[in-house]
Amino acid sequence: MLHPFGRIFGLGDKADNDLVEEQDSFQDEVVFVNIDHIEANRYQPRSIFNEEKIKELAQTLHTHGMIQPIVVRPIENEEDKYEIIAGERRWRAARTLEWEKVPVIIREMTDKETASVALIENLQREELTVIEEAVAYQKLIDMHELTQEALAQRLGKSQSTIANKMRLLKLPEQVQQAILQKKITERHARALIALKEEELQLKVLEQIIERDLNVKQTEAQINRLLTEKKKPAKKPRLKGVNKDMRIAMNTIRQSLNMVTDTGIDLETDEQDHDDFYQITIKIPKKK
Repeated sequence: MLHPFGRIFGLGDKADNDLVEEQDSFQDEVVFVNIDHIEANRYQPRSIFNEEKIKELAQTLHTHGMIQPIVVRPIENEEDKYEIIAGERRWRAARTLEWEKVPVIIREMTDKETASVALIENLQREELTVIEEAVAYQKLIDMHELTQEALAQRLGKSQSTIANKMRLLKLPEQVQQAILQKKITERHARALIALKEEELQLKVLEQIIERDLNVKQTEAQINRLLTEKKKPAKKPRLKGVNKDMRIAMNTIRQSLNMVTDTGIDLETDEQDHDDFYQITIKIPKKK
């Protein structure tokens, strides 16, 4: 008997077969455990908990009680200590109410299984920030040695959705924190990807926050920066060279302009040395 995530990620065949009879008899048995004997899930992908939502949940618990028990697993080598598998928000809300005990269901799970359940449960709730979601995808890929395409198939999502989320993890830490703290949106962050230099990304991030730029304004600012960057540097004037040299240099420049007109984004650099004139040309292999 496989857990739902086991069917998705191919975990637990042997372990579940060994435990099937035992689990059939008590896996859904609810017991009450001292709330101080329960610890948060170390694999919890959610890094920020909305305190207002926790208070709202606490009010619901106060009025109706905890209808859905918390799922926990025993902590190895620690007597009567448990780690949360699912239900951390309920546990946090119960703590604000100063409950002494909470209803739990105890499961035997490995670290890998526990991490997978925590990640998948939170992904299904769709309450994670885009950065937390991207980190969860990365952890599942690493744990189960999957490609983005394989993960997408298992989660029922498109590969492009997962790729776009994970691409945000390449942004500087300050940008990721701004997303987590909801200072900027996912679309703001996506626009910043077009700027390859971290210095420029952080500069625009500061402008977004200070000027309260919307996405359209942010994209316009980024386009201006990219346009300025693409402007060719002013060519140094040839001094002290004969007519033939000037003709040769102008011919080379005209040729480079013709190549640029075909759509190839050339990078050129001209330097005037004492004994020679140097032109460096970089031609990208892909357009």
